[in-house]
Parts: sequence; C-alpha cells; structure tokens
Amino acid sequence: MLIERISILNFKNIEEAELTFSPKMNYLFGNNGMGKTNLLDALYYLSFAKSCTNLTDSQSIKHDADFSVLHGFYQNESLPEEIYCGVKRRQKKTFKRNKKEYERLSEHIGLIPLVLVSPSDSDLIRGGSEERRKFVDMLICQYDRAYLQALIRYNQALRQRNSYLREQAGAIDDSLFDIWDDQLVAHSEIIHLKRKELVAELSPIFQQYHQTICKAGETVSLQYESQLNDRLLAELLRERREKDKTLGYTSCGIHKDDFNFLLDNYLIRKVGSQGQNKTYLIALKLAQFNLLVRKGSSLPLLLLDDIFDKLDADRVKQIMHLVAQPEFGQIFITDTNRK
Repeated sequence: MLIERISILNFKNIEEAELTFSPKMNYLFGNNGMGKTNLLDALYYLSFAKSCTNLTDSQSIKHDADFSVLHGFYQNESLPEEIYCGVKRRQKKTFKRNKKEYERLSEHIGLIPLVLVSPSDSDLIRGGSEERRKFVDMLICQYDRAYLQALIRYNQALRQRNSYLREQAGAIDDSLFDIWDDQLVAHSEIIHLKRKELVAELSPIFQQYHQTICKAGETVSLQYESQLNDRLLAELLRERREKDKTLGYTSCGIHKDDFNFLLDNYLIRKVGSQGQNKTYLIALKLAQFNLLVRKGSSLPLLLLDDIFDKLDADRVKQIMHLVAQPEFGQIFITDTNRK
C-alpha cells in the first residue's frame, strides 16, 4: 500500500496542507513544534480511524476551528483507494472509503497496515499493562478479523458485567452472570490463543532485528503473562464472583494480561539504559512490520518519528541500512537534524 497524496485541514496545528509523497523515502525536517509528528499522526488516523495519542476526535481539531478534514489518496496493487475523515465538534465523525461511509469503523482496520515508531513507544516499557495489551491487540487486529471481533465482543460483555456489578449493590441476579460469563469465556479462548501465537511468532523475528542493530551479546525476549496460562477462565469467574460483587468490577480475565519485555532475562524497565530501551523498541516495531508482511497484508507504511535521538552512530547506520531494503516499501522519517 502506498499513499500518493494527502489533504489536511485544521488537524492539530496544521491549518491547511496538500502534500504529494515519494513511493519510497520521505524525509521531514524542521524544528520542534512545526507539525512533523502531527503529519505522521494524520497518516496514522487514516489507517486506524483515531489518533496515535490519547486525544479524543474533537481534541484533534485545531483550537480555533470547528472541524477538521483528512483526505488520503492511496494505491493498493495499482488500484486506487480514497479515504476521507471529517470531524466536527460535538458530532460523530464521518469516515469513508471511496466515498462510501463505513457502517462500523472496525471494518476499516487492516485495510491500510501501518507501523509507527515514535518517542511515545517508551510507554510500552515504562507504562502499565494496558499499553502493552494495546500494542499486541492493534498488531493482531491488522491481519486477523476474527480476533478483532472477539476482542470487541469480549469488551462489550465485560462492560455490561462491570456496569451491573457497580449498579446493583447487593441485589444481584446470578443468572445474568452466567450469560455474561459464558460470553467472556468463549471470546477469551480466541484472544488468549492468538496472543500466545503472536508472541511465539514475533519473538525470533524481534531477536534477529535486535542483533542486527546492536551487534552486542544482549538477549531480548517477550513473555506472555496471563491468568489463563494455568487456569480456565470459567473456573476463575465462578471462584471470584462473590469477590467481584464486593469490588464492583471483574477481577479476572484476559483484560488483566500483560507482556513482559525482557533484556538478558530481566525486565528492561528495571535494567535498560535509554539507548537500550530505544533499540529494543525499534527492533520490536521492525519485527511488527515483518510479521504483517508475512501474514499477507499489503505492504505497510513505516513511520519513523524522531527515532535517532539517544542512539549511537553505529546503531543509526544499521537501522538506515535495514529500512532501505526493498521489503520496507514506503517510509516517512522525521528529524530536527538535517545531517
């Protein structure tokens, strides 16, 4: 998949822009605050129907404007694709493919595969388990629609169960729990299996990229931590039902999963330097790209936002050598340093 051009209106600090892109390398240079990262976020938005930050749709509109528009023109194996997104304050956003509005935004996920490497990736190491689950879920959702649907339905059942736990305060009909628990169990089995498969497939690719970039004796690995590794969710839900009634939320399930990022068998958040953390994350994202290609997706877009800070010259050289290979397709790089 290639993006040929984009039209931007009132998106974050970009008032108006019309840009045409190279099919291979696109370099964006400029001082901080000029909109380089916001341009990459516009590309991300057109792939995932949301910002790569935690901003709401209306918060992505330029401060003094009432609406924003993103309009991307792509080529997918010589077939044109036109993606449009319009957002107005206090209104539902409009998202269209080839002038036809989506009934459900989930239908769009995976059409334009994309991998973003950015400074905010450090949250995967420093942040909580939710950040790491999001990373894994978004990766799998780009190539596995069954996983996406299972995740949506699991979260719907979880919200209903938690809402009932909060609102009933004692007068609880256990038969309703049986219904929601059956749904949680059914969908969690799919999610748990796919997450295990993902870690198994991604790990050797990740290790290879890391070794190529740093050429050191360090060992990197991923570890999937889940309550379902040792117990059946149906048993856990029954066992903890009374506790959940007291807590007011569901205390077990795949929404409690985590993924340990390890350097030499230690949690990297405890032992990694800034350079080691950054190398780890870049190798992980390049492995993500490689896996998407292996899964039969159209060639993803690769966005590299300010990735060279905190890296020595040898690692920068290795990264540039890697992404210059033909298998990496269209690339966008931002930096403040032209050299």
